[in-house]
Amino acid sequence: DVVMPFAQVVVGAPGAGKTVYCNGMSQLMEGMGRKVSVINLDPANDSTPYTAAIDIRSLVDLDSVMRDTELGPNGGLIYCMEYLEKNIDWLVDEIDKLPHDQYLLFDCPGQVELYTHHESMRNVLTRLHQKGKVRITTVFLVDSYYCSSASNYIAALLLALSAMLRLDTPHINVLSKIDFA
Repeated sequence: DVVMPFAQVVVGAPGAGKTVYCNGMSQLMEGMGRKVSVINLDPANDSTPYTAAIDIRSLVDLDSVMRDTELGPNGGLIYCMEYLEKNIDWLVDEIDKLPHDQYLLFDCPGQVELYTHHESMRNVLTRLHQKGKVRITTVFLVDSYYCSSASNYIAALLLALSAMLRLDTPHINVLSKIDFA
């Protein structure tokens, strides 16, 4: 009987520290003796401090999409996530290749529209859960700078709330870069 692994889907605005968070969390878990795999779902991220167990760029990468379709970076990222959604079996097969005792960290792109307005990421997460592959919690990173004024703080909370409602997974907000605030 195979148990579904737990996963954190790390989302947030560009520059919020998603990749740094995934790297730090994987180091913490490994230090505690927990087995962890980081999955890069950012088709634009070609420089990660961790070794990705699964990398979306093996399926689709932003530079090729922009060159081949003449889309800009935002349209290209949406295209990549729609491509992942249509090819969800690729991700399912890649997760199946991982040891079943791994904790999974999904490092996601920084384009917040993917989590607040667009359906592809929600559909990908729903399919992973339905196929019995992962138990998902969304970690929404908020750069602590945006808590320095009331209006920025409210805007950050509304963005996080929108992502929580759209993704429809258990959700936690985490302040990042608190050491710079």
